[in-house]
Amino acid sequence: MLRKLARLLIGNRRLHRENQNVLRVKLRTDQLQAARTRFAMQALTVLFGAAVVLLLGWRGVDWAVREFVTENSAFATRTIDLQTDGILTVESLRSIAGVRVGENLMSLDLARIKRDLELRDYIHSAAVERVLPDTLRIRVTERVPVAQVVVTRQEGGRFTHLPHLLDAGGYVMVPPNRAMVADPTALQIDWLPALTGVNPVELKPGRQVESAQVRAALRLLSHFERSAMFGRVDIRRVDVSGLEVLTATTSTGGEITFASHRDFDTQIRRWRAVQDVATQQSKVISTLDVSISQNLPARWVEANTVPVPPAKPAKPAPYRRKNA
Repeated sequence: MLRKLARLLIGNRRLHRENQNVLRVKLRTDQLQAARTRFAMQALTVLFGAAVVLLLGWRGVDWAVREFVTENSAFATRTIDLQTDGILTVESLRSIAGVRVGENLMSLDLARIKRDLELRDYIHSAAVERVLPDTLRIRVTERVPVAQVVVTRQEGGRFTHLPHLLDAGGYVMVPPNRAMVADPTALQIDWLPALTGVNPVELKPGRQVESAQVRAALRLLSHFERSAMFGRVDIRRVDVSGLEVLTATTSTGGEITFASHRDFDTQIRRWRAVQDVATQQSKVISTLDVSISQNLPARWVEANTVPVPPAKPAKPAPYRRKNA
């Protein structure tokens, strides 16, 4: 009996201890969950507060920028200082730039203005800057044509001749319309040498021609204008259809053949030497091949048998050579 009673007491004690351990574990779990809940609430409170502060700060900065900068009448554009080195009018350039007096100077997108100007094929580059507090300064550099290519197209049963202009870098332009230029003589392009044998597919306004022969012809014209031959005779046409040679037709009807891959200055000096001999003998060059390095195949005729060439139209003032 005593043994049974002892075992019963021992079992009760064990059960009591186990119940106490379970209660302690449950208490610790509840405390841990409560701590985690408090931490989460505190974190959410901090995040919400930070978001409110950021929102209020952003709105405050936005308000301050609008109030003191982009909508401030003190920065209203009062002067648009626009200058160009070419033939386009200030009004036409201002229209292309899309700016007008009264706009807030600080809110203008200078990159957009520059891009819109330079997208025009006859504009080489544009510089745009703010001059505080109220001036927008724009400087435009126009492309200078050095040659023309006349493309013949059929439209509605009629043939039209559309001139394309090329600058020294081979960029293609179409002449601007009359309303865009101040001096109508600027649209007279008869003074420009014509390139023949050009593939019309290559003539994309605002893009460079890829033909090596066309680019060589443009280099030839550039070297010619800087040479001693300039002013003594004019190059009226350059045929680029040949392989590795260019054939230039002069104002007297002579045909001068150049190697497109050789130094043009040397070839023009050889042309000048033959020209001097022809002039001394009262003759005019009919054909001359300066592309051959060993000799100079030439044919000339008496000067009095060649009709006097018509006067070459003068270049418009912006396109005249600086030292002319």
